[in-house]
Amino acid sequence: MKKFLDEGKLLLVAVPVLVWTLLPIYHLFVLSISNQESMLAGKLWPDQPTLQNFQIVFAQQHYYLHNFWRQMFNSFFIAVATGLITLFVATFAAFAIARLKVKGGRTIMNLALATYLIPAAFLAIPMYKAMGSYGLLNTQASLILAMVALASPYAIWVLKQASDKLPKELDEAAVMDGATSIQLFRLVYLPLMKPSMVVIGIYALLLAWNEYLYAFLLLSSEKAVPLAVGLGLFLSADDAPWNLLMAAGLLYAIPPAAIYYLFRKNMVGGLTSGAVKS
Repeated sequence: MKKFLDEGKLLLVAVPVLVWTLLPIYHLFVLSISNQESMLAGKLWPDQPTLQNFQIVFAQQHYYLHNFWRQMFNSFFIAVATGLITLFVATFAAFAIARLKVKGGRTIMNLALATYLIPAAFLAIPMYKAMGSYGLLNTQASLILAMVALASPYAIWVLKQASDKLPKELDEAAVMDGATSIQLFRLVYLPLMKPSMVVIGIYALLLAWNEYLYAFLLLSSEKAVPLAVGLGLFLSADDAPWNLLMAAGLLYAIPPAAIYYLFRKNMVGGLTSGAVKS
């Protein structure tokens, strides 16, 4: 009886949370299959659902959608590049700090983490001026570097914590066998850190995928901006076609959901790695 009561309490909490979470997604879908006339009728389901909005988005048949697929590709490129570069920087930094014990490594990591005391929005203007000084404005490289700068401190900290949980005996045995630092990194460290690396790579990728403010500031060309900024252009019109915006937004939300689904097992392993000390 106590078991059933405990499960009932969990359901009382879980069901409202689930409904509250899915409600915006449901309305997003409903608006995406509504026509312009019935879009704001306030009904739970449109009288005449249609897929024409998706056809217009796929064919780029609206003024704000002329660069839809190019902007979608820009989002992919910026997000993947940010994930890979962040993973490269964080993996080497965590290895140097946690395994090689480089002098001043922990201090640098703590100073990097201290940057999170400043809201990211406050750093946007200094980042804009810095990119302008180096002639990188209106290039996708500026946005990628900005996202790497924002993601790297947390990424280094997470990988460093995961590195601390690896048995030191593995390093000692490899060194006794004559392994160099590069061999130790490649043959011992990387295979054991794969779950945590997947988590960090996806974290950095999604951070760049969802970024709007920095993309809006650093990029000005419609052919260079990611889709997040491209969709924001809909709001500049008084009579914005919300149904097209919702259809494009639904398509924009599919890739991160698919990435999470494909790597969900790796993410669970990465998030729980180091939870139990060996």
